[in-house]
Amino acid sequence: MGIFDMFGGGFDKKLEQARATENARIIDVRTVQEYRSGHVPGAENVPLDAIDTLQAAPDAPLFVYCQSGARSSQAARVLESRGFVDVTNLGGIMSYRGPVE
Repeated sequence: MGIFDMFGGGFDKKLEQARATENARIIDVRTVQEYRSGHVPGAENVPLDAIDTLQAAPDAPLFVYCQSGARSSQAARVLESRGFVDVTNLGGIMSYRGPVE
């Protein structure tokens, strides 16, 4: 068992969950430049400094990630404080093993 598995599953495992969740949104909270350099297929870019402008239903399944997991943790806290009830922090794309676009 890897260190990521001890904390509820790694990035890839949580991403599988996101892909299996109806109406899930995968949100990359890195900068526009970081997003353009490679992101998870299907992810939308809402940089951390703009996360408070995200429009979605309060019960929308939101899956957030960044480079290392720090900004996505912040983003998850902001979203939860805005009343979103289904927010999952995927962590950092650095631990992602799949294709990027």
